[in-house]
Amino acid sequence: MKIPKHTLIIGASPNPSRYGNIAALRLHDAGKSFIPVGIKSGLIAGKKIEDLSTLKKYDDIDTVTLYLNPKNQLAYEDYILSMKPKRIIFNPGTENPKFMDRAQKEGIEVLQACTLVMLASNTFD
Repeated sequence: MKIPKHTLIIGASPNPSRYGNIAALRLHDAGKSFIPVGIKSGLIAGKKIEDLSTLKKYDDIDTVTLYLNPKNQLAYEDYILSMKPKRIIFNPGTENPKFMDRAQKEGIEVLQACTLVMLASNTFD
């Protein structure tokens, strides 16, 4: 049995104009499994936005896609790395050389990319 690939969206928002929300909807439309995590409660594509402050651990995380600016990432670096994702996507505006280097040293693939563009061009998998 194939284990599904889960994408953790850190910085998900109930606000439809935020990229974390748009990415969740596009992942949903593409049939990808995702877990929205953010600081504001709400729903995206029928899924509850998990509270980022609880630092809940998730299993089988393939991808973490970030929608937090570098200053706000610091508090969550250990949390993200502890889930041992295969890759972290640093979307535009989230680039963080120190965190990227740290993740690479732990064997995690790091991409400076846009989840929306990757989904639109079928390069997300």
